[in-house]
Amino acid sequence: MKNKFNIAVLIGKGGRLQSIYNCVKKISNAEIILVVSDKINSSGIDWAKKQKMESFCFPLKKWLSENPNKNRKDYNKELAAILKNKKVNFVVLAGWDVILYKEFLENFPRGVINIHPSLCPAFGGMEAEKQALEYGVKYTGCTLHFVDEGVDTGPIILQEIIKIEDNDILETLQEKIHQKEEKILNEGIKAICENRLVLKGRKVIINNF
Repeated sequence: MKNKFNIAVLIGKGGRLQSIYNCVKKISNAEIILVVSDKINSSGIDWAKKQKMESFCFPLKKWLSENPNKNRKDYNKELAAILKNKKVNFVVLAGWDVILYKEFLENFPRGVINIHPSLCPAFGGMEAEKQALEYGVKYTGCTLHFVDEGVDTGPIILQEIIKIEDNDILETLQEKIHQKEEKILNEGIKAICENRLVLKGRKVIINNF
């Protein structure tokens, strides 16, 4: 149980960053300490800087090219060291596309969550919405889960179901999913910061006090 949640938000373009920011502002024992993007350029990083939050881009491909004698595990170690140096103890992934290895995760036990645009365990990995459309499923959704060493395989915290209409295309489905992602992200962050989660094996129980 933590007294203060010092949050790092790891993003891509940052589409859900403002919603996370507004959520955290209402939680007395939580603060966003750092925002990091895995893209070379990110509108989310630009927005974070306007809010006076410490933020920067940390793209894997660029980092590897600048550190030719190092590998993905070293990248994970350096990212973890940066966050630990800032006293981060809770990590929220929202659009972050780089797989996090044990070398990162072991620094934040049960302290990393991710939002994924499908009903896990279905359609893990990249382009989940496209996968769902091409498979022809009638329902998809989004999942908030703890991050483990697999790809979108960690214990599930919250899920939302979305019906796929016959006229849905990738863009309309993504928009519907994004709205639900913001909802469960905020619910999950709030529940975690209020210490209302109990983990029993793979089962996550959220208590309502």
